[in-house]
Amino acid sequence: MDIKLTSKMILEKEFKKNFKGYNVEEVDSFLDEIIQDYETFEKVVAQLREENKQLKEEIDNTPKRQPVASAAAGTTNFDILKRLSNLEKHVFGSKLYE
Repeated sequence: MDIKLTSKMILEKEFKKNFKGYNVEEVDSFLDEIIQDYETFEKVVAQLREENKQLKEEIDNTPKRQPVASAAAGTTNFDILKRLSNLEKHVFGSKLYE
């Protein structure tokens, strides 16, 4: 996506004059509006490119997250049930098994 025109190119564009041609003042007025828009577009594009560059740098400098599941990988359902059973014995004592 290359931009073919710049505001300077539009400003410097010369048109041939013809006897039954367009009104020169109207064309110049319209081109002035186009030039203002192009200048605004150029500023916006420059700002967005800078923001894009900063965000890419931020992403590159952010440490990668480690999976949370790796800490709990050694724990199985059996281990959890065993721990729960021991906890119940401790809390309720022998009443639970009478």
